[in-house]
Amino acid sequence: MKLKLRVGGVPEHFNLPWHLALENDIFSKSNIDLEWVDFKGGTGAMTKALRENEIDLCVLLTEGIVADIIHGNPSKIISSYVNTPLIWGIHTGINSDVNLYGDIFDKKYAISRYGSGSHLMAKVDAFYKQKPLADEQFVVINNLDNALESLKENSTEVFYWEKFTTKPYVDGNEIRRIGEYITPWPCFQIAATNEILEKAPEQIEMLLNTIQFVCGQFMKTLDAVDQVSVRYKLIPEDAEQWFYSTEWSTNKSVSKKMLKNVIYTLNQAGIIESDQVNPDDLRFKF
Repeated sequence: MKLKLRVGGVPEHFNLPWHLALENDIFSKSNIDLEWVDFKGGTGAMTKALRENEIDLCVLLTEGIVADIIHGNPSKIISSYVNTPLIWGIHTGINSDVNLYGDIFDKKYAISRYGSGSHLMAKVDAFYKQKPLADEQFVVINNLDNALESLKENSTEVFYWEKFTTKPYVDGNEIRRIGEYITPWPCFQIAATNEILEKAPEQIEMLLNTIQFVCGQFMKTLDAVDQVSVRYKLIPEDAEQWFYSTEWSTNKSVSKKMLKNVIYTLNQAGIIESDQVNPDDLRFKF
């Protein structure tokens, strides 16, 4: 009998290997019945879904899952997914009077939800620039579509989101990008609930082996850039730039030093209460 697994992720180009594997029935060959669930609300929506047992696994931002496990999420990081950092575009509205990156730190920030990357990375960026942000500066907008609307209406003035996902809206003169911020660690991890890890550790390990094989093959695929461009409506030059700056993980390694860096930074930025957290408590070892 196949194991039914509900896997969540953002509807973005990083997760194309999962969709290719589904379309080619590769998970089924590993005796896994995989249901993919899109989360337009991003990492904050996925950590909530893990807590409420709406999904078994997900692909989400490193900082988001680290913070939420520390705050009690009954889940573990089981593997790295993308080893390279994320390039965040920093955006404002077309009619906003914000023109410089350095002018954003006293403005209203659109965030998909608290604990999302758009929230956490804004706080981390501000911390490193010694410009702490107040809670009342954040406005929850749930997803990208609502963020675009809030920037248009000037009800928010700053929005952090993955650079290439928002590039079509920048090119279409719907929003302006006034800066970029590069995450100071690998951007995506795969996490699973403690419940599914206790129930089916061997099948979860098989799932990881499968998706890591697919990621390895995707990085060698001759038409990968064309696939990304067509499926995610990116101009070929942007798809090419993104593809060659992105490295997917092909093993289950999760760096202890990397996790220490995330823990330290989240604590310094006021996102978690202490940096005295054992990284081994955040990850599952097969």
